[in-house]
Amino acid sequence: MPLTDVVAFVAVLAQDVQPPPGEGPEFGKASPVGLVVVLLLALATIGLIVSMTRHLKKVPSSFEEREPEPAADPAPEPKG
Repeated sequence: MPLTDVVAFVAVLAQDVQPPPGEGPEFGKASPVGLVVVLLLALATIGLIVSMTRHLKKVPSSFEEREPEPAADPAPEPKG
């Protein structure tokens, strides 16, 4: 395919054609509903970050095993 044919093909694709009926220059623009959805997603993300931060503060800095602490004096066994 010669280069001139490729350029002609790209030029045809790049032309600004008339939109179909009912799809004017405002078609496909974001609406206020889209803004609300984005804001709700942002709030949910912030809430999840805050919750995860609280949970991570409870995690110990090291997971090395600790020796079990000796139990308090066991209850005396009944005699008899």
